[in-house]
Amino acid sequence: MTPRFSLPNLRFRLRLPQSRSGQIALALAVVYLVWGSTYLAVHVALESFPPLLLSGLRNLFAGIGLFVLAVRRRPSMPTLLEVRNAGIVGTMLVGLSSGLLALGMRSVGTGTAAVMVATVPLFATVIAAVAGRQIAKGEWVAVGLGLFGIVVLNHGDASPSSTLGTIVILGGALFWAGGAHLAGRLALPSDLFLSTALQIGLGGAMSTIVAWVVGERLLAIEFWPVVSFLYLMLVGTMLAYIAYGFLIRHTSPIIASSCMYVNPVVAVALGALILGEPVTRWTVIATCVILASVALSFWFDRRKAG
Repeated sequence: MTPRFSLPNLRFRLRLPQSRSGQIALALAVVYLVWGSTYLAVHVALESFPPLLLSGLRNLFAGIGLFVLAVRRRPSMPTLLEVRNAGIVGTMLVGLSSGLLALGMRSVGTGTAAVMVATVPLFATVIAAVAGRQIAKGEWVAVGLGLFGIVVLNHGDASPSSTLGTIVILGGALFWAGGAHLAGRLALPSDLFLSTALQIGLGGAMSTIVAWVVGERLLAIEFWPVVSFLYLMLVGTMLAYIAYGFLIRHTSPIIASSCMYVNPVVAVALGALILGEPVTRWTVIATCVILASVALSFWFDRRKAG
């Protein structure tokens, strides 16, 4: 069933593409550029917000805002099963993935974190194999190449904090791939706007509860961390997740996750230009290797789809 919500309905007084290909191109541009810049925003916001609370509050508030807007459009109300499924997907995509990313970035640079998250399509391949899809040998080569790139990325940096941060971020990438896999298979609310609001809000609520239970509290509030938080909530979450949800429904999960192919380039560039993060030879080599492995996985996916 085609969802009632489509990108042209979300006008915000802008003239959006009317063709399906144009809508997909616009959605890809949003997730490419916006999510590429969120690593910088998270880095700045962590100066005042603890990681799990940062992830939880930004998504909880964004989910509430989207839900209010969705209800004003009077969509068909979801069933309890659809609400439960939205909560499951949201917990994986938002509560676990986003929370672990923020937690890992306390000891990992923005560019390195983005390169780590680029492994999502590789995890998607592994999950698809576990779910019973036949995986070609070349796809396993892509997975192996991506793992090799991770090893190269950590070459010469064996500090416990960096290693632990890397593991945590990879865990977040795994949950993201799992959430994307379930989003394409579980019954979710037919209205994309309402479905996205429930996923973000419920996932953010779970992360906020966990953050409160483990004792996270707001630190000294400063101007730029607050600005970064608002950017993450309004643009990095509300706008970008609508675009990503549109891609999930109208493309394959692997293609929808193709933002991981471009995000590292944006993140590394912003980290170097604004934060002065070093771009070493090993960073460049590892980035090329991981992105090549992701490109290879996309190529096999398109080839299998004919």
